[in-house]
Amino acid sequence: MEPDVRLVVGVALVHRGRLLAARRATPADLAGGWELPGGKVEPGEDPAAAAVREIAEELGCAVEITGWLHGSSPVTSGLHLRVATARLVSGDPVPTEHDAVRWLRVGELEDVRWLTADRPFLPQLREMLSR
Repeated sequence: MEPDVRLVVGVALVHRGRLLAARRATPADLAGGWELPGGKVEPGEDPAAAAVREIAEELGCAVEITGWLHGSSPVTSGLHLRVATARLVSGDPVPTEHDAVRWLRVGELEDVRWLTADRPFLPQLREMLSR
């Protein structure tokens, strides 16, 4: 990744064989699209710590990062998405910045309209959920 590119972390939260997807409420051009919840890594912040922080802020639950999916995906100019895998430690995900969340089984991954930046990770997520 180029040095002037800021990292965004998405979190593939898996619980009981299902993946959590979150539906964007804003901005208008992304509203209604589904994504892996997460957000921007602050300067000097560890990406795993950012993932844990973002989930606590956006969904009010605690997660433990268990690994990272391969690759990255451009979100917009200057922002690239990486995806952490995680397990639920405590609490139930309740959206505060999204207008809905949904637990998806492997056969349901295509039931939602994923945002462009998240789509490249679907094959790895499908494989992970099939284990």
